[in-house]
Amino acid sequence: MKVLIANRGEIAVRVARACREMGLRTVAVYSDADRGARHVRDADQAVHIGPSAASESYLRIDRLLDAARASGADAVHPGYGFLAENAAFARACRDAGLIFIGPSADAIESMGSKTRARAIARRAGVPVVPGTDDPLDAAASEGEIRAAAERVGYPLLVKAVAGGGGKGMRAVDEGGGILDAVRVARSEAGSSFGNTAVYFERRLQRPRHIEIQLLADHHGTILAFVERECSIQRRHQKLVEESPSLAVTPELRQRIASAAVKAARSAGYTNAGTIEFLLDEDGSFYFLEMNTRLQVEHPVTELVTRVDLVHWQLRLARGERLSIDPDRAITPHGHAIECRIIAEDPDQGFLPSPGLVRALRAASGPGVRNDAGLVGGEVVPVFYDSLIAKLIAWAESRPDAIARMQRALREYDVIGIKTTIPFFQWLMREPDYIDGRFDTTYLDRVLADRRGAPFTTISETEALHLTIAAGLDAWWRAHGGVAPDQAGPQSAWTRVARLDALRVR
Repeated sequence: MKVLIANRGEIAVRVARACREMGLRTVAVYSDADRGARHVRDADQAVHIGPSAASESYLRIDRLLDAARASGADAVHPGYGFLAENAAFARACRDAGLIFIGPSADAIESMGSKTRARAIARRAGVPVVPGTDDPLDAAASEGEIRAAAERVGYPLLVKAVAGGGGKGMRAVDEGGGILDAVRVARSEAGSSFGNTAVYFERRLQRPRHIEIQLLADHHGTILAFVERECSIQRRHQKLVEESPSLAVTPELRQRIASAAVKAARSAGYTNAGTIEFLLDEDGSFYFLEMNTRLQVEHPVTELVTRVDLVHWQLRLARGERLSIDPDRAITPHGHAIECRIIAEDPDQGFLPSPGLVRALRAASGPGVRNDAGLVGGEVVPVFYDSLIAKLIAWAESRPDAIARMQRALREYDVIGIKTTIPFFQWLMREPDYIDGRFDTTYLDRVLADRRGAPFTTISETEALHLTIAAGLDAWWRAHGGVAPDQAGPQSAWTRVARLDALRVR
């Protein structure tokens, strides 16, 4: 089987690695902006699919299918984002005789639409967060919008029917902001997912965001995995995920997992997917939505269950039966934490920070995993999501996993752009995080209280050496030398930029 990876960046690299381990050939696709990207170099073949804008490349079904035909691919892996939850894409792949490595188009339509998914979960007997049962009519008047919001009750969330990742979502505390929230959510949903439909959902005050990873084969078996805790969010965008959750007991884990399986079975679901729940302060849980794809945070599940989810996506797509011990899937082995390394400046309100990554030194060592989409010398383009890597730490206990993450974050160096690393270094020392006293509102509240206080704390010595290292990098490249990330142990770069030895802890 030859697999076309209809994506870019970190997830394209991750899928390519899994395919290589299973002896499968891969085809990368790339836009103008990604011509020299790592995922292109890591594949066996690569096909150009258009200009830099996603709407003219990674979101073009016709060009992806043309690439599959031209390369002789047998299957398509959609990754996450872009067209991963697009039923038309799944259907077009199968109509073209390609294996779509994911659920059926019908399942994507049912569960990828948040309003349909809510109805399916309700019919399966799974509790659902109160909200509107149907998408808001695109032609709804201001009066109709206000009336629908009043029926749900404030505070509420305006949410995109399609997609995920916090895009197309706006919180509204009272009626005065509802019209602007709908307008902005529709615009963002349209640009991100090609679908402007939105709906309303009651906003619980201080819930936790708990999700259950599922695998389902074509023979009727659906397997639930130990939960992921995803409550560390900024403006509804996950930043840190971990498994298991401190808030979930073994008995509650079984109940949430059973509910997730019921919802997925009701939709006739196959392959990998995730059911997301909100866990209220009183222990009640509610179906939130289903992600009909592989999640960004899947590595924490892999580390605590010792199951390769991408391998299983490929195996299930070939029609194999699930053979994983259910107890192994639902019983956590140790604790794992993931931090999303994003090209954003946390000291400037998390503003995007695209540009040239002059050098990158990833953390490593026992219990540390780095899923990255680029190396030093590459550019983070302005056209796409700014996630550049995922840093995951595993240990036998949560305190040990936090300590390991603290160590790994100190080792991780990205020169040339700003990243979220300083923010994570701060968070991993916060008492409330360490003690597990948080919910989905925690981070926004803490950031508001900080009033823009910087996260980055470096010494004057380190700042000087960072400047020197960047200057050496520029000189080295201008004179045809090797890139700093390829330099030998006696290079000027290595002697100057041993930042671990220079930092003031």
